[in-house]
Amino acid sequence: MAKPTLFVTNDDGVDAPGIQQLIRELNIQGFPLVVLAPSTEQSATGMRISVRKKLKVSKRQDIVDNLQSNYQVPLKIYSLDGSPCDCVIAALDGGLAILEPDLHPSMCISGVNQGPNLSIDIMHSGTVSAARESALYGMPSIAISLATYEHSDFTESVKGAIKVIDSCLDFLPINPPDLLRPNGSNSFPKISSSAESIREHFSHGNIFLNLNAPLKWNQEFNTVSLGARWYRNAIKTHEIDDGGMAFEVGAAMITEEEIPMTDCSSVNAGEYAISPLSSWPVNHPLGIPKSMLLTASESDDLGLPFWFNL
Repeated sequence: MAKPTLFVTNDDGVDAPGIQQLIRELNIQGFPLVVLAPSTEQSATGMRISVRKKLKVSKRQDIVDNLQSNYQVPLKIYSLDGSPCDCVIAALDGGLAILEPDLHPSMCISGVNQGPNLSIDIMHSGTVSAARESALYGMPSIAISLATYEHSDFTESVKGAIKVIDSCLDFLPINPPDLLRPNGSNSFPKISSSAESIREHFSHGNIFLNLNAPLKWNQEFNTVSLGARWYRNAIKTHEIDDGGMAFEVGAAMITEEEIPMTDCSSVNAGEYAISPLSSWPVNHPLGIPKSMLLTASESDDLGLPFWFNL
C-alpha cells in the first residue's frame, strides 16, 4: 500500500545533518517526500516572515543524489532564502502546487533540530514555529528536536520520530480536512476530552506535536505537558572598536524547575518526550482549552498519546 506524502522543513537549514538523516530514513521507509527548507541556518527565528521580499527557491538535486536509496517513491528537495515560516507559507499557499503539482502532503514534519526545544524554547524555535505555521494552515504537523548539543547522531531521534509519524498516519486522512482553512473558524470540531475529538483537532491542525529526543534514549516514550525552563544572565557586554558597547544575547545559565511529567523531566530521565500544543492562542476562536490539552497529554501503556489508539 502506497504511503502518504510528507512535507519536510526545518530551521537548521537544508544542508543540516538532522534533516538529511530524517529524509534518508523516510525515503528508505517508502514515503514520498517534498522538502522546502531554509538555504541557511535559521535557528531561533521564531515565526519571523520576510514580508514583500523576493525569496529565491533552488532545486537541490545534489542532496537528492546523496540521500536517495529508494527510487520507487518521489524525493524532491528545494531550498528557500527565507525563514522556516517563509518555507511553510511558500509551500502550502501555492508554492508546492507550482513546484510539484503531483505531490499532495498529508502531514508536515519539521526537524530534526539540533538542540532542545523544551518549555519556553517553543516560543523562539524556528523548528517549532514551522510546525505551528503549517498547523495554522490546517495541516497536521510535528516538530522534532534532538535535545542535546553533546552529539549529532540523529539515528535514535529519527527512529523515535518515525514511530510517532507512523502512529499518526494510522488515523489521519490522506487529504487534510481543513487545509488552507476554507471555512475559517466555522470549521471547528467539537471540544471534548475524547480520543476521537483530540484526533480530529490534530487532523484539522488545531493541535500539533512537539517531540524532544534525549541525549541517550532509553527506548521509552512519554506524553507530557511543557515544563518550566528559565534562562538567566542572558546578556553579555562587549566593547567595540568605536568605543561603544555591544550586547550579545545568549544564556549564561539555564535552570529547570523539578516538575514531574513534563518535557524537561522526561528528557532528563532519558525518555522521548511528546508534547501536544495548541496551534492557536487560547482566546482565539480556534484555540484549544487547557483542560483538553492536559487530557491530550496523557499517555497510553507505551508512553504514546492515548488518543493514537483507535
